[in-house]
Amino acid sequence: MKRFLLILLLIGTVQSLYAQLSPQMEAYLRENPRRAAGVIHSYEFLPIKDTPAPSGFKPFYISLYGRHGSRSHSSDQPYVLLQDCLQAAKEEGILTSSGDSLLACATQMIQLHDGMDGRLTSRGAREHERIARRMVQRFPAVFKKGEVHAISSDVPRCLVSMAAFTSSLRACKSDLVITWDCGVKYQRIITLNSPKSIKKQAKDDAHSALTNIPVDTAAVYGRFFTNPDKGRQLTGKSKHFISAIFNLARFAEAYDIEENRYRFLPWEVVATTYARHTLQSYLSYCNSVPYGDEALKEVAPLASEMCKKADEAIAGAPVAADLIFGHDLPFMCLCSYFGLEGFGYPRLTAEEAYGNWTGAKLCTFASNLQMVFYKNRKGEILVKFLANEQETLIPELTSYSGPYYRWENVKNRMEIKQQ
Repeated sequence: MKRFLLILLLIGTVQSLYAQLSPQMEAYLRENPRRAAGVIHSYEFLPIKDTPAPSGFKPFYISLYGRHGSRSHSSDQPYVLLQDCLQAAKEEGILTSSGDSLLACATQMIQLHDGMDGRLTSRGAREHERIARRMVQRFPAVFKKGEVHAISSDVPRCLVSMAAFTSSLRACKSDLVITWDCGVKYQRIITLNSPKSIKKQAKDDAHSALTNIPVDTAAVYGRFFTNPDKGRQLTGKSKHFISAIFNLARFAEAYDIEENRYRFLPWEVVATTYARHTLQSYLSYCNSVPYGDEALKEVAPLASEMCKKADEAIAGAPVAADLIFGHDLPFMCLCSYFGLEGFGYPRLTAEEAYGNWTGAKLCTFASNLQMVFYKNRKGEILVKFLANEQETLIPELTSYSGPYYRWENVKNRMEIKQQ
């Protein structure tokens, strides 16, 4: 009996640990609740800081991997579910004012979705237009001469992101020569990500008993129905109802809706759902302790292709920038592969990552990795990594100066990882 009670106590202690966000994460989400969307959060531009390049080094080439911008949900099913059950409740006269407000939001989202699953929204296009504009303004020397080569995943939202980005480049510098391409050859490397076995294990970990924090469903139903029991009958499984509300909230920002729709759910539900989603992303696509070694192998061809193109530019190819447009999973894998802080370092266990890893900050819609190359008159090559336009270090590699690394050292580190 004592042993049984001890086990229950330990489980309760661990669940309590998992249920809590770190103070930093709690403050980060409270400051802007829309960040609870995690990888569905729209791009946040933060003030740029550029550490001066070492004396004599000038930028001459940029390699970019960009995730598509803000998009619609892959299905309007969550909104339809909410509309159907809430409308039925309204007709039965058991809908509260909050329920009526949620119904109006669901109806609006169906109209905005307009049957276009996974479509790039206007906001998504603007995100890429602005990133491109800032790139030219930040590194004008790169675009004085040379071509810009852009390739994309064949998924429409990526193609439209590429179009928005390169159109903005052309608007900034009308004489730019830009080429565009997509197809099977590129699709094979752009869409590679973690093996299915890893993703399944990561999902199981992220939805295990340890992270399955009980939800006060009575509090949820009491917000929307004057008769909560009847409300349960109309909505079906509570987890589907709550998930639909969460998805309504997390995709609203893609349509420029700045209203905090997470208010429809208790904060504990929002926080723990966010933490579980980001944990799954971290375990699946970053350099985690349990799965990192296997997960990152799949992105090696993409990293090698980017390095090959960079070496061609270094050797004198008339190219100012190579641009690749794809999805979030390769973006996280790629940043982890290069060992960037937050993605590839430090390596975290599931317990360490839950409630601590700032997924909403590191991977959003329109997330981008920029490798900016510098050279001096001696022909020495340095590279600086910008994750979401922010200087980002490789903690396990000694820098030449500040955020600037010798290109040969970066490649040597990659070769060691591939062995």
